[in-house]
Amino acid sequence: MTSRLSDIAAHAGVSTATVSRVLNERSGVSEQSKRAVLTALDVLGYQRPALLQRRHTGLVGVIIPELDNPIFPMFAQVIESGLAQQGFTPLLCSRIPGGISEDEYIDLLGDHGVAGIIFVSGFHADTTADLSRYSRLRESGLPLAFINGYTDRIDASFVSDDDAAAMDLAVGHLVSLGHTAIGFAVGPQRFVPAQRKLAGYRAAVRRHLGADATEQVSVTLFTVEGGQAAANVLLDKGCTALVCGSDLMALGAIRAVKARGLQVPGDVSVIGYDDSMLMGYTDPPLTTIRQSVLAMGMAAVQALADEIAGHPPHRTELQFQPELVVRGSTGSGPRVVPPRAAASPSVPDRTVSMRG
Repeated sequence: MTSRLSDIAAHAGVSTATVSRVLNERSGVSEQSKRAVLTALDVLGYQRPALLQRRHTGLVGVIIPELDNPIFPMFAQVIESGLAQQGFTPLLCSRIPGGISEDEYIDLLGDHGVAGIIFVSGFHADTTADLSRYSRLRESGLPLAFINGYTDRIDASFVSDDDAAAMDLAVGHLVSLGHTAIGFAVGPQRFVPAQRKLAGYRAAVRRHLGADATEQVSVTLFTVEGGQAAANVLLDKGCTALVCGSDLMALGAIRAVKARGLQVPGDVSVIGYDDSMLMGYTDPPLTTIRQSVLAMGMAAVQALADEIAGHPPHRTELQFQPELVVRGSTGSGPRVVPPRAAASPSVPDRTVSMRG
């Protein structure tokens, strides 16, 4: 064994201790030294350890959340297209409740010898999650890129939407329409994007209205049902406009408004977030904040491709500017929302021409 270590060390131009660290998959070895040791193993005819097997340079894993939220298929399409343009074959892995976990997908992709993995809104975005899974991947030398959910505890490339700028656009738009009672519906606060949205909303309310928005926030789930529940809470507090943390939540909020016999935007204005597929065709067409899906997806692909090619990845977060898309769900409305009323079929829907 000592003789073999000495042979490998001599061929690689490193110490036997460095060879040992590489073979035992320990940290503290530079990428240059690691590549030299792996090359020596190949040249001298020794078998690499399992995690150090030569990777299939054409395969890249893409792990995304469930496809029920239409923003994730949009990300998947952009990333798959970008990878194909770079000459890679994507292996798409979608997480669903009760299905294959992110860790199981990571193991599966490792078995396929992928050259790298792109994570979209994975456990990296959960501030309560164990991030050691990513540290182990980085220590093995596997290139990684992450979309949404920045943390400085992972040594990799990150791309995100600027949530603070998004909330400023939404609140500013509603204030320009004359709204002062602006509520905010957002998902669980353990997620980085939710934390950033909430902080951005509060800063925007202070900036545009000089007010404290603490009492006009409802934390729920990033779902239609979550948006409906949050809207009921906020409407009871007298809000005439609602900013939602996702398009699905906004659709739930509109449902809650209509269930009270009220109109959108005649009585209550609603803004979503994402500009996912078909939001221009809802009733009414949804005013929303467009997430920079194309730019973010292509940036993540480029960062991963650069690292696969041997170029050191940038260790900072790239933030992309969102866009306000004004459609039919926002307008000037009453300052005070009428009390809860039973839904009445005699109240006609307001027809709004679609724009954007």
